[in-house]
Amino acid sequence: MPRQARPYAPGTLQHVIIRGIERKEIVKHDRDRQNFVYRMGIFSN
Repeated sequence: MPRQARPYAPGTLQHVIIRGIERKEIVKHDRDRQNFVYRMGIFSN
């Protein structure tokens, strides 16, 4: 039985994975990857 999703609360840290289900990539294009990394930098400060 799969776990339930964790509740979301604004301003809390979230766990980020680098692979999707079955080890598939979660981003396929460099532009999307750069956008993802940029957003993580904004929220990590």
